[in-house]
Amino acid sequence: MSDFDYDLFVIGGGSGGVRAARVAAGEAGAKVALAEMDRYGGTCVIRGCVPKKLMVFASEYPAMVEDARSYGWDLNDPDFDWTAFRTKLEGELDRLEGIYRNLLKNSGVTSYDARARLKDAHTVELSTGETFTAKHILIATGGHPVPPDVPGADLAISSNEVFHLDALPKRILVVGGGYIASEFACIFNGLGSEVTQFYRGAQILRGFDGEARGLVADEMEQKGIAIHCGTNILEMARDDNGIRVKASNGTESHFDQVLFAIGRNPNSADMGLEDLGVEIGRRGEIVVNEYSQTAVPSVYAIGDVTNRVNLTPVAIREGMAFVETVFKGNPTPVDHDLVPSAIFTQPEFGTVGLSEEAARDQEPIEVYSTSFKPMQQAFAGRADRVLMKLVVSQATRKVLGCHIVAPQAGEMIQLAGIAVKMGATKEDFDRTVAVHPTMSEELVTMRQPVRKA
Repeated sequence: MSDFDYDLFVIGGGSGGVRAARVAAGEAGAKVALAEMDRYGGTCVIRGCVPKKLMVFASEYPAMVEDARSYGWDLNDPDFDWTAFRTKLEGELDRLEGIYRNLLKNSGVTSYDARARLKDAHTVELSTGETFTAKHILIATGGHPVPPDVPGADLAISSNEVFHLDALPKRILVVGGGYIASEFACIFNGLGSEVTQFYRGAQILRGFDGEARGLVADEMEQKGIAIHCGTNILEMARDDNGIRVKASNGTESHFDQVLFAIGRNPNSADMGLEDLGVEIGRRGEIVVNEYSQTAVPSVYAIGDVTNRVNLTPVAIREGMAFVETVFKGNPTPVDHDLVPSAIFTQPEFGTVGLSEEAARDQEPIEVYSTSFKPMQQAFAGRADRVLMKLVVSQATRKVLGCHIVAPQAGEMIQLAGIAVKMGATKEDFDRTVAVHPTMSEELVTMRQPVRKA
């Protein structure tokens, strides 16, 4: 008979927490409980990746219609119904949340719809007043959007509210230069809104490969998005013309909606963590070791609340590694190296490994790069360009980074990521026969470096 109510108590019902809970219960036979204060599925399923990608799909259809006409199809002018789309989107999110709840139930996990905090190293206290003990506690509470400290900031929305707008804004300002801001700028542009994007830095998508993000920005501007770098909001106020925005570049403009996407912080506040000796970082992240264990041995944390690599598949991997380590007797450190990712701008941007800038700071490199008009869009008369790029070590010939800016770049980088993760060399790419005619064949046909650094 255990001295604890549960072998594992998970706080947070997002992708990482749910995976850890159900695998620990279903495969390892642990007695598991999980508490979630909001909706099951977390940021990714309810207010992130999934609804965003559905909005991306919706926003791509106008360009498809224009291309279809160029290919000989006789089509009427498209008319987007935001209300119909939003209703169907909300129904889909309800369906997915139900799936997450059933996954837990069918695995034997006990669920509590409540906020949880730690009373001590082995005790969880719920907002319902209930307390439970657990041998191990796993925190998977994710993160939240950070609002700016400017007058009138309460007039804006964040990525949490963007999926539930009553109407599609005719004029929208997106503030931020990261992937969330850039994706939503493209989404609203595709849906027919007049889009302006403010970013305080010199170029959007900071931290990614410079050549790739430059092309993404160029393509966004070509599609009609007004990107203003080096620009911040000074203040906002509502008047008869909408939301009046005074900017640091000296302009004043009106918008129907303002979306802030300037960063996210971990959800670690008011959980009783610091009182127990759990180390909290500068941004509120829970500090953990390579096994996701905190300074308190019985307490672990995974996902965005640790602010390591804030991607849903990474949180899931961290959850699986936790179960292997704690419940299966197989100590498994989390592997955060060479994680492929995709940014669903238009065009998409897929990336794995080092940027050219990071690689050349590390060692001498060769860069293989080509940019061209893809066949499908060129035939339709569009000026869109794509990029295929490999960053290669001069010493080992290993591909250190692969960067793709193109339609369906996310699908391509998933496959390229396997080769890079396996340590493929440039010559391995060269020995691979091209699939013709495709955009991605350029990855295996580039023979001469465009530069060495």
